[in-house]
Amino acid sequence: MLLIAGLGNPGAKYENNRHNVGFMAADAIARRHSFSSWSKKFQGLVADGRLGGEKVLLIKPQTFMNLSGQAIGEAMRFHKLTPADLVVLYDELDLAAGKVRIKTGGGAGGHNGIRSIDAHCGKEYRRVRIGISHPGIKEMVSHHVLGDFSKADYDWLDPLIDAIADNAEMLVRGDDNGFMNKTSLAVQGKAVSVAPAAKVAPKGQSHIRQARPKQPTAAPEGGPMAAMLKKLFGNKD
Repeated sequence: MLLIAGLGNPGAKYENNRHNVGFMAADAIARRHSFSSWSKKFQGLVADGRLGGEKVLLIKPQTFMNLSGQAIGEAMRFHKLTPADLVVLYDELDLAAGKVRIKTGGGAGGHNGIRSIDAHCGKEYRRVRIGISHPGIKEMVSHHVLGDFSKADYDWLDPLIDAIADNAEMLVRGDDNGFMNKTSLAVQGKAVSVAPAAKVAPKGQSHIRQARPKQPTAAPEGGPMAAMLKKLFGNKD
């Protein structure tokens, strides 16, 4: 059995936050593949079904993001699963919006949900990192991840979430490269918004300070022209 965990914060207040993109992906998988209704278990919401003929349990921890590992660890112990049986879907600041990358193991990268899972479940599980872009300023990170996706974001977000759901069977088969290719194609050509602090100079300009143009100076009194006129007409007092 495979356990697929989507990360986020519970409650309507956080529903459309960038931090909740893991919940969005889990919901889309459940809908697309006719999983059971969500029910409360393991300090989370769970739904079960099949992907590619294999039994899969979806879980959305309801412990809030920073304690995600409590719910996932409880589900893993109950079903006697190992980290190799776990796939986690979550938001990644260090990826451009719309990018999806998968890796096994590694560090938490400052993500408190991942840090909690590492502590409760071990580190050697697959991580499906869904890019939401970095705001560019450390002090803006909390506001960025806990802010809602903008209307413009849905131009790439909806096709991406659909592609994650459509190709979830690839995660079961372990075809991580195929999964990444499919999600990449889904957002190809879509307008991806730039994080608020990531300012780009207009085309043809740069942030390098330009030298000020030299201002024209008046001809000095008694210059060449004055001398020539004096020679021709003489002084007229």
